[in-house]
Amino acid sequence: MTDPHATYSSPLASRYASPEMQSIFSYRARTLVWRDLWIHLAECERELGLDISEAQIAELKTARNDIDFDRVAELERELRHDVMAHVHAFGEKAPSAKGILHLGATSCFVADGADLVSMQRGLEVLRARLVGVIRAFAGFCHEQRAQAALGFTHFQSAQPTTMGKRATLWLQDFLLDLEEVEDALARLPFRGVKGTTGTQASFLQLFDGDHSKVRQLDKMLTERMGFARMVSVCGQTYPRKWDGVVLAAVSGIGASAAKFAGDVRLLAHRRELEEPFGKKQIGSSAMPYKRNPMRSERVGALSRYLLNLAPNALDTAANQWLERTLDDSANRRIAIPESFLAADAILQLVQDVASGLVVYPKVLEGNLNHELPFMATETILMAAVQKGGDRQDLHERIRVHSHEAAYRLKAGDGRNDLLERITADEAFAAIVDDLPTLLDPMKFVGRAPQQVDEFLEEVVRPILDARADVAVPAGEIKV
Repeated sequence: MTDPHATYSSPLASRYASPEMQSIFSYRARTLVWRDLWIHLAECERELGLDISEAQIAELKTARNDIDFDRVAELERELRHDVMAHVHAFGEKAPSAKGILHLGATSCFVADGADLVSMQRGLEVLRARLVGVIRAFAGFCHEQRAQAALGFTHFQSAQPTTMGKRATLWLQDFLLDLEEVEDALARLPFRGVKGTTGTQASFLQLFDGDHSKVRQLDKMLTERMGFARMVSVCGQTYPRKWDGVVLAAVSGIGASAAKFAGDVRLLAHRRELEEPFGKKQIGSSAMPYKRNPMRSERVGALSRYLLNLAPNALDTAANQWLERTLDDSANRRIAIPESFLAADAILQLVQDVASGLVVYPKVLEGNLNHELPFMATETILMAAVQKGGDRQDLHERIRVHSHEAAYRLKAGDGRNDLLERITADEAFAAIVDDLPTLLDPMKFVGRAPQQVDEFLEEVVRPILDARADVAVPAGEIKV
């Protein structure tokens, strides 16, 4: 027996992606779609008048799940053609139908058809996972709507915000991903029956020059395979631009996820926010105290891989010669499944992290208070002026105090003593008792809590309500 550990296995399959997504792109699933296509083709051709019997179709249906992969491999070694190996293997299981299998079709009828079906099914899984991610973020945004936090621009201290408002930025990205995935799902066409170079010549011959029957066959196959639209014209393959459209939507998930994961890692460094951490989880083999953001780091790693696959699809589309060239095949066998497997793994991780984010309010408060005196100087200045102070004199005093406090903060003992300096300055005596109120962090977050409420109610809630019946596939986060 072959040792399964002695050969390479993609980590996307062995460690990261869900069994459901792996199943969609498995060899067995692909083979079953091929057989479904052959069965539907025979059924439609029979309904349109070709000499195909109900018994032949019944035998194909009976043999559908009886796949001898060893025999297929043997035939492929002999024929050097994967589709014809499957045609012969299926025909051996349904001998009465062997003569009408693949009638009028080219290899791309099943190969391209299966790719489109797999992408359609994969997009449906990603859609469901995105709904799960959006639900998780919506709960976190609501819970943290009024938790004041120091805001950053250029990763330098800026105006305060709230943790819930910051999370709406993450959520908004994934809402756009959902829109893009659903758009790709709705627009994705089926290749249908187009023939060797897309002219449908073989089918026109089968139907004795009846153009209407050829068109009807194309439409019937498209509907039976679960597609709302078909490719109007093509060469031998469906336009590879569609791979670019689909993988652009899929890779967009990587951009959103990497942004979120990067923010988590930055905030974890500040001890303000952490991803969930198991009771027995080990952060470092050498440093027992470490709580490394390993899941967020994995999101970043997988996202980088996913983002680099998307341009590959357009490169393939750009290099198709005339009606077709086969240099797309080996590339697409890897790039398309791995894009979906990577996105699937990423979304599982994002939902897991978003569902268990740990916020540390005391740390947030301490970090904010460390910077807030500088941000409150205009508020303090205006309050002192309202109590009768000279605006220009007060401005100069605050300027001097601020620079001295900043120097001590950066070059001295690290303390921000600006408030102490202002309190000790007799020019501000009239507002000393008002300082705690003037420095209430919630006075500096603007409409952040209200923006969270409005965003959740007006934007997020309708989207989730419209998808209330979407069940999020189960998943398991592995090491």
